[in-house]
Amino acid sequence: MDRNSKVYNAYVEILRRELVPAMGCTEPIAVAYCAAVARKTLGQIPEKIEIYASGNIIKNVKSVIVPHAGGLRGLEAAAALGALFGRAESCLEVVSCVTADEERSLAERMKDINITVEPLESDNVLDIVIKVSAGEDCASVRIVDEHTNIVEITKNGRSEQIEKHTADKSVELKGDMPDYSLLNIADIFDFASTAELFDVIAILERQINYNKAISQEGLENDYGAKIGQLLLKRDSHVRTKAKAWAAAGSDARMSGCDMPVIINSGSGNQGMTASLPVIAYAEHYEKSHDELLRALLISNLVTLHLKHGIGRLSAYCGAVSAGAGAGAGVAYLLTNDLRTVNHTIVNALAISSGIVCDGAKASCAAKIAMAVDAGIMGYEMHTQNCQFYGGDGLVSKGVENTIRNISALGSEGMKETDRKIIEIMTHC
Repeated sequence: MDRNSKVYNAYVEILRRELVPAMGCTEPIAVAYCAAVARKTLGQIPEKIEIYASGNIIKNVKSVIVPHAGGLRGLEAAAALGALFGRAESCLEVVSCVTADEERSLAERMKDINITVEPLESDNVLDIVIKVSAGEDCASVRIVDEHTNIVEITKNGRSEQIEKHTADKSVELKGDMPDYSLLNIADIFDFASTAELFDVIAILERQINYNKAISQEGLENDYGAKIGQLLLKRDSHVRTKAKAWAAAGSDARMSGCDMPVIINSGSGNQGMTASLPVIAYAEHYEKSHDELLRALLISNLVTLHLKHGIGRLSAYCGAVSAGAGAGAGVAYLLTNDLRTVNHTIVNALAISSGIVCDGAKASCAAKIAMAVDAGIMGYEMHTQNCQFYGGDGLVSKGVENTIRNISALGSEGMKETDRKIIEIMTHC
């Protein structure tokens, strides 16, 4: 692919925007970030915090432990942590500098603040409004569609200037949003095969280092349901290791681990699912570092392609897309064959496209293991001349047609499912 082409530069920019660090589950951290910006705008510690959140934000914050919150979970803890101790300039690492003393004081400090939560009726699946006030002063911040996409800041009823940054606090967004509609499997394959690695090496090596580190943390310590550890007790096959590494990272992350991960499509779980199985296979088969980097280009961009049509949040579990991406990355790593990548994706989506998202919590690790298994099975099916055909359920002839079907299911078809999940969860 021509390095000066529109597609090449769009893909590099997409990777730069999407593969960024985050500490903790991105929904509560987005709430903390929104609250930190509101507090910064207000100019003082608030006496009152009003939280307005769309259903999917409520769903994904309800059960996951917030890092540096003393084991607390939920919208109130996330907003209070951000408002009291967060650093707005750090975006999705907003709570990374919270001290041990601050963490210990959070529960007590929350008693001095009037915190309320209200569901937000919105056409946007990801929508957060934080209003803070102290004395006669008030401020509000709204985030829409993406976890750090601030669309409105006000102080005492007047609009304030919005600073646009990525979740990587060292990188400021420049120019227009890259064109995600340019993502397609054939061009992703071409890009991964021909890209100048110096354009992406820093992004990918950070992903390798961060995500391997939190996976190891999950394997060595007592987090969540210990799905990663459970899997490795079965056997040491590379397929098991691939599932275990991804699951272990989620074990740690869903249980409040304060180590950052490199996210994909706004999700740390998806970032780990798309990368760690590919890393495991590369190490097992002693692939070169360059081969690993190119396979990670496949897995990450395929995941982003699949998620773009569905949206950041949905009733459709994002691990399914990332698991298919991981399968595609493994297929590329072992065969360097476009046809194999195509069939791997279609097979994987046909296997696991029924998994629903019922919020961030410990069981995400088990869903990740299932999704990775589906991705690897999709690859192994093709190596044995087995496949699913157009007309088999959601499968259509051609990988892009199948992806469009899955996108329609996740973005439109499961809206009522999403509403029912949120209704059930908010009454538990």
